[in-house]
Amino acid sequence: MEKESVPFGVAMGMKVAFCNAISVHLSQVERLIWVSGQIALDQHGRLIGKGDIEAQTEQCIKNVEAALKKLGGSLDDVVGVTVFVKDISGLKTIHEVRLRYFKEPYPTSTLVEVKGFVNPDALIEISAMAAV
Repeated sequence: MEKESVPFGVAMGMKVAFCNAISVHLSQVERLIWVSGQIALDQHGRLIGKGDIEAQTEQCIKNVEAALKKLGGSLDDVVGVTVFVKDISGLKTIHEVRLRYFKEPYPTSTLVEVKGFVNPDALIEISAMAAV
């Protein structure tokens, strides 16, 4: 599937795993998938990485990836993510992890700092939309 994007640029002073806008040709899309917000729970419902934003970000992305795979998609199909964090100070680490999983053109992204999550030890939650 061909994607066109408008890069974010360097305004944040670091490499980021998102773009300002992304476009896919509808003729190349068979389905859209929305993945609910994922916190860093493993397949047994245990929180991974208590107090560790890097480990939790990685687990959230793995959870998104697993949900997409069940529906015939992959992280390469992601066109947008919404990220909620307890503490914005982990932003650089979050993007370092995202850069390991997402390829250019990067998906669009919204990041919001929140007071907390259903699991009080969760530091991050990621939802996604994919065009497969």
